[in-house]
Amino acid sequence: MPQATIVDSHCHLDFPDFDAERDDVVARALAAGVTRMVTICTRLRLEPQVRAIAESYDPVFYAAGTHPMSAAEEPLATVDDLVALAAHPKFVGIGESGLDYHYTAESAAIQQTSLRIHIAAARETGLPLIIHARDADDDMARILNEEYRNGAYPCVMHCFSSGAELAKVALDLGFYLSMSGIAAFPKSQDLRDIFAAAPVDRILLETDSPYLAPPPHRGRRNEPAYTAHTAKVGAEVHGMTYEDFARQTTANFDRLFWKAAA
Repeated sequence: MPQATIVDSHCHLDFPDFDAERDDVVARALAAGVTRMVTICTRLRLEPQVRAIAESYDPVFYAAGTHPMSAAEEPLATVDDLVALAAHPKFVGIGESGLDYHYTAESAAIQQTSLRIHIAAARETGLPLIIHARDADDDMARILNEEYRNGAYPCVMHCFSSGAELAKVALDLGFYLSMSGIAAFPKSQDLRDIFAAAPVDRILLETDSPYLAPPPHRGRRNEPAYTAHTAKVGAEVHGMTYEDFARQTTANFDRLFWKAAA
C-alpha cells in the first residue's frame, strides 16, 4: 500500500469492537499513514468515554452528537450542550446528526428537530456539522437549504452514499462529501461517478469503522488503517496519484476540521 499521510475523518473507536486492542488499532493506523482520526460519539451520555479516548491518543480527535437512529431514545440535545462541549481542545465537530428513514422513519419528526439543533450549534461554533443521511434525500436537501438561508455553517456529508441530487445540493452549499469503504465496493459505480464529478477539493476520507470495511477486508471489522484502501480507489476515480490524492484530501480535512489541522 502506498505511503502518504491521510486522515480518517470518521470512526467509532469507543465501540466494543475495539476494546481489546485499541492501542494496536491506533498503531496500525499510523503504520498505514493514517496520522489523524476523528472518533465520533453518537449518544451524548457517552461523551466522557469518547473524550477520554481522544485524550489518550495524540492522533485522535473527537466529535459528539445524537445519531438520528437514536434521536427518539435519547434526551434531545440543546445548542448550549453542544456549544459547551466545543470548549474542549480536541472536540472538532458537531454530530453525527442527520436523518435516517431506512430503519427509523417513524421518528422522522424528532430526527428533524434534533438535526436543526445540531445545525444551530455548528453555526454558533464554526465547527463542521457531521451529517448522516440515509433514505431521506428530499427532507435532508430541504432542511440543509432552509437552515443555510438562516445563516451559513460548515458541513460534511459523512459516508456519502445518497443520490446525485443530494450531492449537488451539498456541494452547492459549499459542503464536503466523505468517501467511505462503500465507494470501493464493486457494485458502487454510481457512487464512484458522483465522487468523480465532485470537486476534488471537497472530498474527505473515512472508514466509519468498525463498519463498512473496503475490499480486501469487506465483511470483516473495519479499522482506521483501512482508510488507505478507500484512498487508493479515490485516487483512481480522480485520475490522480495516491500521493496527490492523499495530499489533497488531507488539505481538505485541515480546512474543514480546523481545530484538528496539522
